[in-house]
Amino acid sequence: MRKTLINQTVENLPFPDLDFLDLDHLAQVEFTSECREHPVESALLLTEDSEVGWQAANPGEQTIRVVFDQPRTIEHIVLMFDEPQQSRTQEFVLLWLMDNEDCYREILRQQYHFSPPNTTREIEHYEVELNQLKALELRITPDISGGEACAKLKHLRLA
Repeated sequence: MRKTLINQTVENLPFPDLDFLDLDHLAQVEFTSECREHPVESALLLTEDSEVGWQAANPGEQTIRVVFDQPRTIEHIVLMFDEPQQSRTQEFVLLWLMDNEDCYREILRQQYHFSPPNTTREIEHYEVELNQLKALELRITPDISGGEACAKLKHLRLA
């Protein structure tokens, strides 16, 4: 039998037809921690060096919050997580804050198990209808078993 192992590495973010927002000019970002070599902007900005991605400096739950200067309508949220080294189960929660409100609403909560070397990437594309969005919050628990893993995020894209 002839066999070929398919390389599953995807270098570029899928969904090239989406018009992703330039968050650099539309919002500020708030975050709980970042590693100097993997700053938060490398996961959020649409630049060539965004392949670095963000990584927390400390283990445990982390938060990234995108706060828009002006309320926006968001129809697509794309997330990409990479974990090439450590086997772990991660959970993330997406929440949103509508303009003129003070209570975040949960969009979704999801768990994913990384099992290198075969299962190292999670890509999620959510079609949403978030009108008058003032802030989007991503909470990541990198290891639900309480391990010492640091949260990582390759990309967060909004359209």
